[in-house]
Amino acid sequence: MKPVPHATSLRRAPVQRRSAERLTRILDACADLLDEVGYDALSTRAVAQRAGVPIGSVYRFFGNKKQMADALAQRNLERYAERVTGRLEDARPGDWRAAMDAVLDEYLGMKRTAPGFSLVDFGNQIPVGSRAEPNHRVADRLTDLLSDYLGRSPDEDLRRIFLIAVETADTLVHLAFRMAPEGDPKVIEETRELLRAYLGRVLD
Repeated sequence: MKPVPHATSLRRAPVQRRSAERLTRILDACADLLDEVGYDALSTRAVAQRAGVPIGSVYRFFGNKKQMADALAQRNLERYAERVTGRLEDARPGDWRAAMDAVLDEYLGMKRTAPGFSLVDFGNQIPVGSRAEPNHRVADRLTDLLSDYLGRSPDEDLRRIFLIAVETADTLVHLAFRMAPEGDPKVIEETRELLRAYLGRVLD
């Protein structure tokens, strides 16, 4: 079964498989509609109709569309972590360059292909909190995910390193996608080189 958001983002966590599948349909419909109509025109009623569920099913999980979009952002982060983990299964432990490439490449892949991601991302593009909050969320997730792989303690130093890298990549990747629909390749390559230079200094 596809991952569902952490229970703290929901009014009620799904217990049975049928309920979890219904939540997945709701979030899939939300993602599709974000691409079609944007966040401002998104409505819980339209999501319910697209998902083929009663409107009460949406309100069972979410009080409003803001909570629904935040849950989609959390699901994006979990799927992103799964993709990064899969990329590193055959990599040599401790190879921070392979980890950095996986982190950046999988983010770009989701940016290009995941429904609703261009608006929701991990929470940056919609009013679900400050812009800094999602980047802290991503940096913390990557710290927990990669610390063993890198042979490092998941301490405040590593969290700060990842936060700086995430903030830098976030700003430059958004620039790349403002310049070209699939991300300007020159800006993306400069982003990769900048991250290599910084991480090489603090991780080598």
